[in-house]
Amino acid sequence: MIYTQSGTEALAKREVVVSPGTGNQHWGTVFFGPRSSDNEAPGPQATLSELRAHEAVSPHFHGVSMFQLFIAGTGTIGNQGKELKPLTVQFKDHHTAYGPIVAGPQGLCFVALRMYTGNSKPVYLDQPGYRDKLKPSKRRNLTSTQVGFSIEPVMQDRKEVAWETLLEADDGMHAQVVRLGADMTVKGPDPKIAGGYYVFVGNGSIIREGKELPEWSMVVVENTEEAFEICAGKKGLEALVLQYPREET
Repeated sequence: MIYTQSGTEALAKREVVVSPGTGNQHWGTVFFGPRSSDNEAPGPQATLSELRAHEAVSPHFHGVSMFQLFIAGTGTIGNQGKELKPLTVQFKDHHTAYGPIVAGPQGLCFVALRMYTGNSKPVYLDQPGYRDKLKPSKRRNLTSTQVGFSIEPVMQDRKEVAWETLLEADDGMHAQVVRLGADMTVKGPDPKIAGGYYVFVGNGSIIREGKELPEWSMVVVENTEEAFEICAGKKGLEALVLQYPREET
């Protein structure tokens, strides 16, 4: 299937949530699926978290591989305090620990994107018994360089499609930026070559079934689909195309 969610419509349902690791309150938005799950279910799972100033998320792991996009605010990640600025792309294999994530003085916003709904409940490293929940994994925790977006007239006036690779691996995992001018279209990757992909609107808008979807909107293309046509809106489009690795056998 192909799933679509407008960023504006999703954010209209933003609510206060409680971090299971610290008990702190911040804001959460669900784009697809449940916010957290411990059972498999059809369809993708995508959530947005908005941390308060200086809030910290304890080191933890999940049972499902995911891309994570840091899209607004600032912060740091890891014991070395690697700086996070919008827009930064991160890929983490399942059962791969990461963190802490610490928000800056203006807060930090990130989205967690999973290709399917599975065991996504966080397992915190400061809680007893976490090692018993670990499973074999490639243990990749990859972070891109900062993605820069065009000012509106430059994006709108673009005459050629541009693809830029951010992260890549030999099992099909591939994170790219695609840049299109006004009303341009381009064929997306073949979903069947790996685990399917997300198209995340970072700048401008995307057209899907005659509807113009703004920044932070998402389209999910499962690997049972044919190639997807990415269509820019009237001011152009700069999107993240996030392809998931082939399933382990």
